[in-house]
Amino acid sequence: MLKRHQSETVSEHQRLTDVRAGDQEDVLIGEQIRELRKIKGLTLQDIANKVGVSVGYLSQIERNRSKLPIGVLRQISDALGVHMNWFFQSMPDTPLDERDIVVRKSNRRKLTFTGLGIVEELLSPNLSGPLEFLLSTIAPGADSGNYTHDGAEAGLVVAGTMDLWVGDRHFRIEEGDSFSFRSTEVHRCANPGDVPCQIVWVITPPHY
Repeated sequence: MLKRHQSETVSEHQRLTDVRAGDQEDVLIGEQIRELRKIKGLTLQDIANKVGVSVGYLSQIERNRSKLPIGVLRQISDALGVHMNWFFQSMPDTPLDERDIVVRKSNRRKLTFTGLGIVEELLSPNLSGPLEFLLSTIAPGADSGNYTHDGAEAGLVVAGTMDLWVGDRHFRIEEGDSFSFRSTEVHRCANPGDVPCQIVWVITPPHY
C-alpha cells in the first residue's frame, strides 16, 4: 500500500446544488463519510471540531438524514484528507444490485499523490469490509518513502518492476511476482524502471 498523504483526485466534479442524502437512489455520501472517518480512527467530535459544525448535525449527515451543502462537504473532505470528488465516484450510475459488490472499471475511485508520481484506484466497492483492494500505478523514478501502519498486506506486480523495502531487506519485484508482509514493519516502494509499474494490493484492515 502506498503512502496516503497530499492526495487529490485527478479532476474536480462540479456540483452547484446541495447534496441530498437519505434516498437509496441518491449518492449515499453520509455512509462514505462515516466509513472513511472510522478507517482513519477519527471520532465525530474530531471532524466536527475541524469543520465547525455540531456533532449532532454531523451524525445526521453520516446517517443520510440531512442535506449536505457543498461547502460543508468540502470542509469534511479536507478534514478527512481526500478531495470531495472521492464521494461522487462509482455511485450515481451504479445499479442498486451491484452496489457494495461490483466495481466497474469506469467507476473506480481514483486518487493521485501530489509530487510522488503515484496513482491509486480503489478496486473494492468500499472501505467498510475487512480488507482494502487497490491498483497502484507508480511512475518511473517515483518513490513512496518509508511508512508503517497496523495490519498486513500483500501484492502482485502486474506490469513493470518495483523495488520493495521491508525493514532492512530489499527486493526487486518483477512482473508476475507477488509478496506479503506485516505492515507494522517499515516499508517503502519505488519504480526503478523506465515504464509505469502497476501493483494490485490487498490490505487488511483497510488503511486508506
